[in-house]
Amino acid sequence: MSQYLLVLTSVSDRKAGQKIAAGLVEEKLAACVTISALGKSFYWWDDKITEDEEFVLFIKTKKELYSRVEKRILELHPYELPEVIAVPLSKGYWKYLDWIDKELKDSES
Repeated sequence: MSQYLLVLTSVSDRKAGQKIAAGLVEEKLAACVTISALGKSFYWWDDKITEDEEFVLFIKTKKELYSRVEKRILELHPYELPEVIAVPLSKGYWKYLDWIDKELKDSES
């Protein structure tokens, strides 16, 4: 099961999120990208605590595509230092995972 990943990144506006999501799905680097509702992030930046509203992108992909997914996110992302983290999936509904395989089949090479 660890062949599947949930990759996360966050953006400050929905349009940037849609650009990243569409790029990843169109290029078959992600089977699906879900953009969350607007949330609030607190973090250290330039030696001070910063507070921003952000959307989180939940990117469903496979382990072997991670480096290409990361590269594409960095190319499309508006942030100087974007969050790009991956969480391996330990379990999942087999029919959904089969669907991910089908959608990413052409991108595995």
